[in-house]
Amino acid sequence: MTGIPFPKAKIALALLLLLVAPAAFGQVRIKDIADVEGVRDNQLVGYGLVVGLNGTGDRLRNAIFTRQSLVGMLERLGVNTRDNETRLDTRNVAAVMVTANLPAFSRPGSRIDIAVSALGDATDLQGGTLIVTPLLAADGEVYAVAQGAIATGAIAARGAGASVTRGVPTSGRITSGAIVEREIPFQLAGRNQLRLALRNPDFTTARRIAAAINRTARSEIAVASDPRTVSVALAGRDPVGFMTDIEQLRIEPDQAARVVIEEASGTIVMGAGVRVSTVAIAQGNLTIRVTETPQVSQPNALSGGQTVVVPRTQIEVDDQRERRMGVLPASVTLQDLVRGLNSLGVGPRDLITILRTIKAAGALQAELELR
Repeated sequence: MTGIPFPKAKIALALLLLLVAPAAFGQVRIKDIADVEGVRDNQLVGYGLVVGLNGTGDRLRNAIFTRQSLVGMLERLGVNTRDNETRLDTRNVAAVMVTANLPAFSRPGSRIDIAVSALGDATDLQGGTLIVTPLLAADGEVYAVAQGAIATGAIAARGAGASVTRGVPTSGRITSGAIVEREIPFQLAGRNQLRLALRNPDFTTARRIAAAINRTARSEIAVASDPRTVSVALAGRDPVGFMTDIEQLRIEPDQAARVVIEEASGTIVMGAGVRVSTVAIAQGNLTIRVTETPQVSQPNALSGGQTVVVPRTQIEVDDQRERRMGVLPASVTLQDLVRGLNSLGVGPRDLITILRTIKAAGALQAELELR
């Protein structure tokens, strides 16, 4: 049997990878950029009590709702506290809000995770136990019931003169802490059409998804009805099996040229399609730094002199003469833009100002989004 010699085989494989890599570099699965309409989570919320806290719960005199809830719970358990309601004084109970996401196709009896957050002036929920709490959806119906021991993952310690807090002790989670009591009706079987909802709406991406589905099905069953929606006709196919094949298809999503700036943290994110027209940039500020370093003058022994403090002042003026005006040619890429601004010694804060000024001059060919 004859074959390609080993060195030549390695060269051929390397060339093949170079040819294939650029085409597949920007491709992603359809399941990573689109959702099936109707297959989604639903938010649940409830109000409950946490007991068993080590003196870190609500003050019943301040949190009236906690006291009323405690009295109501005890009455349901056969304990009458109405006559002595004003004498209730405990720091081991806290009122909390309980939230959860009910996944699609959750069946009665399955368990979901829940988040618990203090509602009153409790200082730490660690070690507490959530009492049976109904969780309601937007329609007012109970879809799950929560109960269990809370884990905050936080550390809180306090002494007479100092305290240490790591994390958020007034918020915790209960893994598998709620049992689903009712399911949200949604059936895939028997449907004649499914719609894919793009997470980032875009005309080009929607059309590419429809084209990839039509190539796989070898018929025109997918249509991009708008930038967010792609309608797929099932035509008697098994919905689950067909969607399994569709969500594994790979396409290259398109994106608008956009620069996102978060001024609070100085974070800047620029898309690959950002372009800049010919523009000259000069950046620099006058900085004057005054440093006071007073020194103590100590006289010699038996000299009769006095100890005095002698001021020493150092003044530095930085007019940033080393920085020069830079010229960015027309239609530079994102890499060229970053390289050019870095050559001017521009930091993130100054870069925000420069980008806003370039946009005001009409030279930034991208959407500038400030947050």
